[in-house]
Amino acid sequence: MQTNKLDYLSHIQVFRDLSPTELADMDRQITMSTCQAGRIFYMPEDSGEVLFLLKKGRVQLYRIAPNGKKLIMATLGPGAIFGEMSLVGQGMHNTFAEAVDECVLCVMSRSDVERLMREKPEVAFRFVEAMGTRLTQLESQLEDIAFKSIPARLSNLLLELAEKQNQGQRISGYTHQDFSEMLGTYRETVTQTLNDFKADGLVEIGRKQVILRDLDNLRTLAEL
Repeated sequence: MQTNKLDYLSHIQVFRDLSPTELADMDRQITMSTCQAGRIFYMPEDSGEVLFLLKKGRVQLYRIAPNGKKLIMATLGPGAIFGEMSLVGQGMHNTFAEAVDECVLCVMSRSDVERLMREKPEVAFRFVEAMGTRLTQLESQLEDIAFKSIPARLSNLLLELAEKQNQGQRISGYTHQDFSEMLGTYRETVTQTLNDFKADGLVEIGRKQVILRDLDNLRTLAEL
C-alpha cells in the first residue's frame, strides 16, 4: 500500500518537484480512504481544513442556484486535487464537491499542506499553477455560456468526454440530466438537441450512452 501511495503521489503535478525521500516523508502526513458515490466532501459553508488528492473515481464540483438548478463547474478524474482554494483564503466559493462514483482519495490536513508550501516554495508555485488552470477553465466555460449556442456547446462537450473516457467514439455513464448540468441548461433542451443530432446522423443514443458517428461535423459545429 505504501509503495502504491508513493507512486501515486509522484505522478501528481503539484508534487512533481519533490525527491523520492521527500515524497516518503509525506507518507506520515497523508491518509488514504475509499468512499461511495454520493459522498459530499464539502459544502459552501465549510471552512476547508483538508486537501483532497483523487486517486480513483470522479468528483463533481458544482453550485446550486437559488431556484434549485445545479451547475457543474468541473468533473475531476484521477490525479486531480480539490479543496485547494481554501489554502489561499478563498473558502469554497459556494461550491459543493460530490463523489460521482466510488472514489479512492489521499487526504492531507491544512496544517500539513501549509507547512509543505512554506518549506518547498516550488510546491506552492505548483498549487498556484493548478488554481490558475482551474480558473481558466471556468472562464472558458462562462464564455461558452455567454456566446455559444446549445448545439455548439453540446458538440464540444461530447468531443471532450469522448477524449477523456478513451473509449473510441463511445461516451458512457452520463444521463441527459448530467449533460444539462454541465452545460447550465435544461434537460429538455439537451434531449431535443441530441435527438436533432441523431436525426442528422451525428450520434447514436442509448441508455447512459452516446456514440459519436460524425466527428468532423461535430467538430465543425463545436466551433460555431
